[in-house]
Amino acid sequence: MIFQGRFAGKVMVVTGAAQGIGAGVATRAAAEGASVVLVDRAPFVTEVEEAIIAAGGKAISGQCDLETYEGAAHAMAAAIKAFGRIDILVNNVGGAIRMRPYAEFAPEQIDAEIRRSLMPTLYGCHAALPAMLAQGAGVIVNVSSNATRGIRRVPYSAAKGGINGMTQALAMEYAEAGIRVVATAPGGTQAPPRRTPRNAEGDNAQEQAWMAQAVEQVTQSAFMKRYGTLEEQIAPILFLASDEASYITGSVLPVAGGDLG
Repeated sequence: MIFQGRFAGKVMVVTGAAQGIGAGVATRAAAEGASVVLVDRAPFVTEVEEAIIAAGGKAISGQCDLETYEGAAHAMAAAIKAFGRIDILVNNVGGAIRMRPYAEFAPEQIDAEIRRSLMPTLYGCHAALPAMLAQGAGVIVNVSSNATRGIRRVPYSAAKGGINGMTQALAMEYAEAGIRVVATAPGGTQAPPRRTPRNAEGDNAQEQAWMAQAVEQVTQSAFMKRYGTLEEQIAPILFLASDEASYITGSVLPVAGGDLG
């Protein structure tokens, strides 16, 4: 469902915008009037930009590695240069790289999980705040996870728990500056195969078995006993980003079929 004009006059930065939830959020926000800045390190993020423009929307895209502060700063600077402001930031970069019992993670693999699923949100918020403070207004929507309770992905769970904590702390710290900070906590979500795999090394037979155990746990922990759809994740993100949620800040909304994580 499209809400015509809901984001008219708003500039929205969406990270992880090349595919999946991020691409869906950006595409629908543009259809609802937003000028969208699409950020991803995958080169095919330009395809989402082209589709939005072909449909009559406003968008620019840029390749940035948001696991570095320089990447986040570059993305926000590009948004300011193109549109003059940042009204909404949707931090959507993240995702478990590996699924395995915690004892099986090597130290460098733990670091990689934290770098992938926590640091882009920390960096993105920090890089966007100066523009929002100068405006006296802004909305940050962090895409967290209900996997703060789950098996076979403890470092990822820790990263997402960090996002939940920073969401609440930032909301308290900047409410008087006119900035809302909220999050969704998606559960398992059906999506097309990723064009860029999270684990570039691939999964061996044992790792595939551990992944299957995690999938079973996610499905059974949900009251609805199923994965959600992309649209079921996109809609709550856009609600929280909109003026309809103007009295909501510091909240982490589980979107996981009843599993609160």
